[in-house]
Amino acid sequence: MKGTLWPAWRQQRALVAALATLAACAIWVALRRADMTAFIDAHHIPACKGWDPEECSTDAVTVALAQRLIEDNTGAIRLLAAFSAALPVIIGLFWGAPLIGREIETGTVKLALSQGAGLRHWFTARLGLAALCAVVASTALAALVAWWWAPVSNMLDGLYWHDGFLFNATGPAAVACALFGLAVGTAAGALLRRTTPAMGAALAAVAGTRLLLTFVRPDRLEPLRRVTPGAAPKKYVGSAWSTGEFGYLDAAGREFPISRYCRLSGPEMRQCMTEHGFVARYHKVYPSGDLWTLQWIETAIFLGLAAALLVATYAVLRRRLV
Repeated sequence: MKGTLWPAWRQQRALVAALATLAACAIWVALRRADMTAFIDAHHIPACKGWDPEECSTDAVTVALAQRLIEDNTGAIRLLAAFSAALPVIIGLFWGAPLIGREIETGTVKLALSQGAGLRHWFTARLGLAALCAVVASTALAALVAWWWAPVSNMLDGLYWHDGFLFNATGPAAVACALFGLAVGTAAGALLRRTTPAMGAALAAVAGTRLLLTFVRPDRLEPLRRVTPGAAPKKYVGSAWSTGEFGYLDAAGREFPISRYCRLSGPEMRQCMTEHGFVARYHKVYPSGDLWTLQWIETAIFLGLAAALLVATYAVLRRRLV
């Protein structure tokens, strides 16, 4: 490892700590998951997708055991998921902000550029190694969360694919967000020229963007309208993400929300439907297949923002240092 790569590698002080943390997480997850799968096999617990126990074609004792298994693991899985979801913020603070900001603050960037390395080569070497570390760390952590969660995914009162912690902690969006965190921290360091303020700016920007995208996530896709003719039993929600929108349909297919009409059940509901001319009921959900559509949408957003920030950062550095 020669040239600008060697000092860039030496200055990744957090790398050893990150690798040790990932190794500890991997061991912990492997042990906990082994206990989980052994319990599932020993008690022949089926994969009951959905929150309603009636969806499980099994006895009440097995359902109770499944509930116990989920309760014993949900908190720990969510804890690991929270760590994975917070990783982009950590990367922005401790890798991104000092990456360029510390060099400018201490003046060592001038020494580095005076050694014959051009700005582009220096910037690419420092950023490239940090980006590689961010991708490896975020991919490994996201994979651990998904692997642990898989045996009890979308079951009963456990974690579902649309859970904020879980969605933000897994999939390509988690990796893209880690790169976004690095780009935000790097840009903040280059613009503010001081590490501590850059860390504060990175924290606010990454956390704020993640919260905003989580808040508007349901608005990106049109929900599926499930229709139940007449007063027949409604289809179970299963692993879908319910919007909470229920109601009735008339013969023309117009919607009448249940909050305003026939908030009843049994014979009273059927009578109310007849009086209002309702021929069916509806319930709007996001099916579990929307997971990957939403994941790729957020991946594109994070990568696009990261690319724009890095281009802007390089332009600022070129104007100030060259």
